[in-house]
Amino acid sequence: MLGVDKDGTIDLPDLTAASLPSWLPAAVRHYLDHTEEGTSLRALARREGMHASTILRQVRRFEGRREDPLMDEALDAIARLALRPADDPARKEDVPMSAAMRHTAKTVLCDEAALAREGRRVLRRLVEPGAVLAIAPEMEKAAVLRELPDGRSLRTAVLDRAVAQAFILKDWIACRKAGRVSAYEITAAGRAALRRMTEEEERRRRGLAEAGAEFGDQHRHWDEREVIDDDGPRKVRYNVAESPVALLGRRLDRDGKPFLEPDLVDAAERLREDFELAQMGPRVAQNWDRFLTGGDRGTYRPDSGLAEGPSQARARVAAALRDLGPGLGDVALRCCCFLEGLEVAEKRLGWAARSGKIVLRIALMRLRRHYDETYGKAGPLIG
Repeated sequence: MLGVDKDGTIDLPDLTAASLPSWLPAAVRHYLDHTEEGTSLRALARREGMHASTILRQVRRFEGRREDPLMDEALDAIARLALRPADDPARKEDVPMSAAMRHTAKTVLCDEAALAREGRRVLRRLVEPGAVLAIAPEMEKAAVLRELPDGRSLRTAVLDRAVAQAFILKDWIACRKAGRVSAYEITAAGRAALRRMTEEEERRRRGLAEAGAEFGDQHRHWDEREVIDDDGPRKVRYNVAESPVALLGRRLDRDGKPFLEPDLVDAAERLREDFELAQMGPRVAQNWDRFLTGGDRGTYRPDSGLAEGPSQARARVAAALRDLGPGLGDVALRCCCFLEGLEVAEKRLGWAARSGKIVLRIALMRLRRHYDETYGKAGPLIG
């Protein structure tokens, strides 16, 4: 706890660099070591086993971000409490007690569990449309505000100033508007951290002990859809972020409408399902299919039936790509089946930048028409 003298000055606790919180990013530690302790860039590079230019980029990045008032305040708090020697007179600052100073100790002493708990609670509110985190110098706490369609603002969460400082140090939020009341919005790193923490919480609730995909969860976006099998309709859980087409289906254009309509995404998923059923993907390991078949070893027969995949699914994929033709079929195959991103597909096909998105949309429109004309609205049966 912080000690306060009779004259209102703050007696800072005796903390050392070893007391830095475990969640503090390594880049922040490097920046503070260089700017507060005076450690040279080359010495830091030798200590961390990194190139000196990498350390220099990290230092310049955080030095440039000190124009952000919350980032500047967080770096000052960490440096003041953790990196000053015990006999430094600067450890006892002759300043009046303020909202920011009352929470500096919590910034340093906030543990990983508390940060994760507050992250799950607050970041869930920040991902909502129109939500921002508002904070001012005279405010002891920060608030998450959401703008409603009628123009009113709704407060959805309140958090300690120390937690907001931890968020900015972790790059979970970024300043959208600085001023008397600064507004912050969630970043891509914040969304990824929320997905990772949510999946970890769900695994813990289900009683799963393994955590082999801890950081893989941040790249997943789970959803449910209804499928029909022999037992009737049922809901299945799937990762919509796996397909580049699904990602495009969630993007909105200038009018707020999805760039790819749901039926176009469904057509792309139908092509990918047939592709997976047909086992038509490229082999990336040793082919052991014919290792123990001496008479057939080294030969290939399309009708042999050995690990060739369902023939009907192969026929459906071939018919769809043949109907699309060159160009449209190429981009559909790469993005829907090989799950290549648009930039990779454009480079490999030799197309101009940002042209693949339009061509892919045309290909999916043609693919949807192919499925409607060939199989009807219900689509072909799996098998």
